[in-house]
Amino acid sequence: MTADGRDPFAVDEDRALDALMLAWGNEYPEIWVHGGEWGAHHKDAPDGDDITGSTPDELNRAIRADWSRREADGG
Repeated sequence: MTADGRDPFAVDEDRALDALMLAWGNEYPEIWVHGGEWGAHHKDAPDGDDITGSTPDELNRAIRADWSRREADGG
């Protein structure tokens, strides 16, 4: 904890969401965090076909893998 009682390792959710939207928003227009679970939905994916992660970094890696798979499939 810092002197003001904040956790220096806590994720700034707003900044993380902004960064993910900046990087992936054109392909994944729905990116969210609810109850500590991070998620995204590709613009062409069927309902319920969401990508998740427990941290913004984990979600970013999952999005990157999904995007790479979609590109390889002719995307």
